[in-house]
Amino acid sequence: MQNPNAGPGGPGGPGGPGGPGGMPMGPNGMPMGPNGMPMQMPSPQQIQQMQAQLAAEAQKHGMTVPQFVEHIKAQRMAQIQQMQQMQQQQQRQGGPGGPPGGPQGQPQGQPGPPPGMRPGMPPPGQPQPIRPGPPNPVAIALANFLRGQQLKPRTCIMNGERKDMFRVKRALRALESPAYAKARAKNPALPEIKDRASLENTFKLLPMSMLALRVTKVDPHEGHNHAPKKAKRQKGLWTVKVEPQQEAGDDMYYVWLYEGSQIMRKVYAAIALVVIFLVVLYPLWPLVLRQGVYYLSWGFLGLLGLFFLMAIFRVILFCVTYFVASPGLWLYPNLWEDVSFMDSFRPVWAWHETTKPKKKKKSSTTMNSESAKHFAGTIGEAAPATATTTATDTQMQTAPQQRNAYIAPQVEELDE
Repeated sequence: MQNPNAGPGGPGGPGGPGGPGGMPMGPNGMPMGPNGMPMQMPSPQQIQQMQAQLAAEAQKHGMTVPQFVEHIKAQRMAQIQQMQQMQQQQQRQGGPGGPPGGPQGQPQGQPGPPPGMRPGMPPPGQPQPIRPGPPNPVAIALANFLRGQQLKPRTCIMNGERKDMFRVKRALRALESPAYAKARAKNPALPEIKDRASLENTFKLLPMSMLALRVTKVDPHEGHNHAPKKAKRQKGLWTVKVEPQQEAGDDMYYVWLYEGSQIMRKVYAAIALVVIFLVVLYPLWPLVLRQGVYYLSWGFLGLLGLFFLMAIFRVILFCVTYFVASPGLWLYPNLWEDVSFMDSFRPVWAWHETTKPKKKKKSSTTMNSESAKHFAGTIGEAAPATATTTATDTQMQTAPQQRNAYIAPQVEELDE
């Protein structure tokens, strides 16, 4: 005969007072309610209904009643252990712990989070906050995909180093493109994008794994005591800083911290070591190789000499054209600029850039003449002469001299 208290609502069942996750027991063995008062035990009729329901559920699953009860207990214990492991992992990563309450971090009497959803996660369809952590394999796959897309990156300076910067809206467009759908078909681990919230949450995998961070433009001389210098800088080269708020607005900029696969860099480093080792063994080379290197070195010296001759010639050309055809002509104007090797020789020539002189405002002179007229009228003197000029001839207009009658102060005597 089965124990009548072994059902899901009995004292020994999974949901009963003695089962896992059940109600707390009082000193007299009675279950305690949320308010601390003892709860009333179920009647025999209610127990029979529970047993009948339990037997029907066990029959649906093809188990006996004791097997089904043990199955429910095992599921409940597995859920509790999984939630405890998640809470311990969050505490190790520095995340906020769960709120006080039951073993699931929820107050007693309230339902826990839905299955498959971690505590603290927002409901589906809402943007989630960013909590930086270790790199995620999904985030690395996402970064590899975006690095291969045309995001039109720009070079910026962050902490004295050159980094690639891109705009958020171009990355979001790449995630909504058919190329991402093809990449997701090859790698199902990539998140699915359904709406704007899922799109932003997918992009936020980059800052959460410290693969890309949001930056803003700053003045490189900000905080210095000296006056701001007007130094010539390359167009589009920003000095940026990391923002504490890692959002995903369309007009925001992010900097790549992820440099992709390092396999090729290691291969290049190994090749460089081999070349250095071969150079060190130069005395042991065959005679033919040493003669070839000798002639090649003279060829490189000749190219270097031609380069310096070209630099001197471009200065002479500019000095001649400055007086003959102002403002002057430069050969290879980007030769000494902070650009790449190929950009140093593009364009081939260009005119010298001159700053346009600022036009003086005439409002100040007009105001000075008007104030002089007003002051002269108040003291009883003639107004100063004014002159206007035109492009054809010069005309002098003298204002008519007017002298106000001088009125002496009068003293009146009052009759006593």
